[in-house]
Amino acid sequence: MPPAAGRGTLSGVKIYADRFPTAVRQLITDLLVVAWVYAAVRGALWLHDLVQKLAVPGQKLEGAGGGLADNLAEAGGKVGRVPLVGDELTAPFERAAGAARSLAEAGRDQQELVDQLALALAVAVLVFPLGLVLFGWLPLRVRWMRRAGSAAKLAAAPAGRDLLALRALATQPLGRLTRIAPDVAEAWRRGDDATVDALAALELRQLGLRGGR
Repeated sequence: MPPAAGRGTLSGVKIYADRFPTAVRQLITDLLVVAWVYAAVRGALWLHDLVQKLAVPGQKLEGAGGGLADNLAEAGGKVGRVPLVGDELTAPFERAAGAARSLAEAGRDQQELVDQLALALAVAVLVFPLGLVLFGWLPLRVRWMRRAGSAAKLAAAPAGRDLLALRALATQPLGRLTRIAPDVAEAWRRGDDATVDALAALELRQLGLRGGR
């Protein structure tokens, strides 16, 4: 009896197993992965915000330096209007305003450095947990989905059980195969219906799918 079409599938792709224990295990694993990624992202954002607090002195330095430079420039402009000696009196104000602008620039540089550090640390924190997901869990999940989708299609095809039986012979442990028949390969070559059905059911069961006659 072929498995119910559409169960645990999305656009023809098998997402979850048909058998309850396997499907529950997959669902729990997926939820744990989602929680793991969420926690990693939240942790990275928390660290980013924490490091960003180091930019507060730079912000204050930029604000103070910029404000002082503006005030000195304004004072120098007023002093410069004094007849005869205005130009001489203006020079110290201009030098002081330049020094204040340097302080403001140093504050901006410090903020940029902190921004880069915060971003680098956040990315570094995300590399390991996301790497486990992308290169550990995801390939295994996609591999199961492909195998399960292919097996489900074969189970629904008229001659699919023969191919499933052949796949079982090639991939299943020898101990499981010999429990079906002492000389399971010979029985399969003879086309023994019971052996072929048992092999096909073994392959489907290994993937958490229902099927077989």
